Amino acid sequence: MGTRPSSCTEGALRMQTQNLPILKHQYFPDRSSHLSTMEMEQEKMNISKELSPDSASYRCSACHGDETWSYNHPIRGRAKSRSLSASPALGSTKEFRRTRSLHGPCPVTTFGPKACVLQNPQTIMHIQDPASQRLTWNKSPKSVLVIKKIRDASLLQPFKELCMYLMEENNMIVYVEKKVLEDPAIVSDENFGPVKKKFCTFREDYDDISNQIDFIICLGGDGTLLYASSLFQGSVPPVMAFHLGSLGFLTPFNFENFQSQVTQVIEGNAAIILRSRLKVRVVKELRGKKVAIHNGLSENGVPAPGLDTEVGKQAMQYQVLNEVVIDRGPSSYLSNVDVFLDGHLITTVQGDGVIVSTPTGSTAYAAAAGASMIHPNVPAIMITPICPHSLSFRPIVVPAGVELKIMLSPEARNTAWVSFDGRKRQEIRHGDSISITTSCYPLPSICVRDPVSDWFESLAQCLHWNVRKKQAHFTEEEEEEGEEEEG
Repeated sequence: MGTRPSSCTEGALRMQTQNLPILKHQYFPDRSSHLSTMEMEQEKMNISKELSPDSASYRCSACHGDETWSYNHPIRGRAKSRSLSASPALGSTKEFRRTRSLHGPCPVTTFGPKACVLQNPQTIMHIQDPASQRLTWNKSPKSVLVIKKIRDASLLQPFKELCMYLMEENNMIVYVEKKVLEDPAIVSDENFGPVKKKFCTFREDYDDISNQIDFIICLGGDGTLLYASSLFQGSVPPVMAFHLGSLGFLTPFNFENFQSQVTQVIEGNAAIILRSRLKVRVVKELRGKKVAIHNGLSENGVPAPGLDTEVGKQAMQYQVLNEVVIDRGPSSYLSNVDVFLDGHLITTVQGDGVIVSTPTGSTAYAAAAGASMIHPNVPAIMITPICPHSLSFRPIVVPAGVELKIMLSPEARNTAWVSFDGRKRQEIRHGDSISITTSCYPLPSICVRDPVSDWFESLAQCLHWNVRKKQAHFTEEEEEEGEEEEG
């Protein structure tokens, strides 16, 4: 009978069989519905049977090599890790490891007898299972931002009902944009007057409310969610989007039962999907044009850190949810821009332009330009040309951690224009640059059911994905005739 493994070995076994730990700012549900206790115990027994005193020495990574134990299959080099996110940030004393994936096996980090992956804590990305992300509150939410589609009379009644419910039933502080209350229909409504006086108002580009909002409710279409994203250039509160617009791909909630749905969110009983955003840095040469600044915020974005006025450069930074579009603007010439990836020139785009999008944006402009549709949980950046002057220029997907840089080619005959989620459109000249990478501030969007079900529901309902008339089945007579012909 084999010797009993040491305490360090027992810790390693427990690490391989126990459920996921709850990381700070990342939400994992109870996985009992997916992984039964019997299955977990069977896996532990299988691992224990493989332990043998006669086998090769295995170095335990949990104690950093201070203790060795036996394993039936010898592994040379570094210890085999079952982790999807190997090491915590530098300086951390705790080590959190993903021990199991619902959607595939854990990656092997040893290759052959001597090769392995060099572990670098600074490059670790925590990959979450799509069905495992749940919302929780450290403290009960007290303030909510309500964003309503402007100039839409059909939204006035839902807006009033929602605000009265939040204030009177839940005693919450409601923030709204000042121009929303300037709507003539709201101004003339005497019954809404007492409630209107309790609102906290703000003005876009003038007031910073990023640290005052607990969660956001959007009434409208996809544009309201994009607008909510633009208001928060750092951490974004959870967003609950009601489908009261035209398309509604990003707005899964129906307004009929809003009371129960809002209550569930306030109680922390909801699934969320983390929609990655792009951090975009635009560096321009100063050409004598001043940009108006209000309360520390520019009318075109947020001043990026490290602005160097001595070299005649001005830097602006944006957080983008859907896509960055660089196009030829009003010029009749082809756009001619160079695309760099991590400092290396990968291609020159000659055509109407290029789209750099998130997985969320893959179902927007990029889809119309021929790109694939990617689930928002996939960590990636899409590069899609717009009407390229080359039959071989296909859309590509690159890892989320890379940094793209786009500049006008020296041979370009005209300038280019750039927009961010369809807003803040501006001209790009020779010497200007656009740097794009994945932001560390995703947008947490609240789901009706779960991230996978909601996404496929939107594909079917909004885009009619793979909708066609079904092929009729054969009758018995037709089947007999077919068999005779084959015979």
